[in-house]
Amino acid sequence: MKSRRDELVETALKLFYIHGFNATGIDRILAESGVAKMTLYKHFRSKDELILAALNLRDERFRNWLMGEMERASADPVERLLAMFDALETWFRGEAFKGLGFSGCAFINAASEFGSQDHPAHRLSAEHKRRVGDYLEKLCSEAGFLEPRKMAEQLALLKEGAIATAHVRNMVGAARIAKEMAQVLIAAAGRDKSPAA
Repeated sequence: MKSRRDELVETALKLFYIHGFNATGIDRILAESGVAKMTLYKHFRSKDELILAALNLRDERFRNWLMGEMERASADPVERLLAMFDALETWFRGEAFKGLGFSGCAFINAASEFGSQDHPAHRLSAEHKRRVGDYLEKLCSEAGFLEPRKMAEQLALLKEGAIATAHVRNMVGAARIAKEMAQVLIAAAGRDKSPAA
C-alpha cells in the first residue's frame, strides 16, 4: 500500500507532467491526492521540494523503463541503441506510462519553466539527461565505437530532437526518422571489430 507521501508525489508528478509545474497549484494536488495540507507540509517544506521529489520519481521510472525496453530488445549493444528509438515511438503513442499519455519530456519541460541553470529543478533535469547519456556511452563502448562518448552524444541529440518534434508537432513518426538517422551514423562510425575482453 502506498504511503500518503507516495500518493502526493504520484499525483504531483501526473499533474505537473500534464499541466505544467507553475500552472499546477498545491490545492489541486491536495484535492486530487486526497491528502491534507498538514500532511503535505510534514513531508515537504515547499512546492519546490515537491517538484524535486516528482522529478526524481520520473527520472527513476523513465530510465528503468527506457533501459528495460532497450535490454529486452537484444543482447547486442548496437541493436539496443537502435531499440531506444522503438521505445520512444511507443512513448510518443502514449502507450509507455499508464495514465500519463505523452506530454513531451518532463525534464525539458522543467528546464524551460525553471530557466536558470542554478535552479534545483533545472540541475536535476540536466542530471537526468547526463545519466541517460552515460548509459548510451556504456553501450557505445560495448559496441566497440572508437569514440564512444561522441557517438553517445550524437545519439542523445537524435533522441532529444525526436522528443521535441513529437511533442511540438504531434509527430509520432519522429522516432522512426531519428532511428534511420542513427543507422546512418552507426554505419559510418569507426569501430573496433575485435571482441570485447
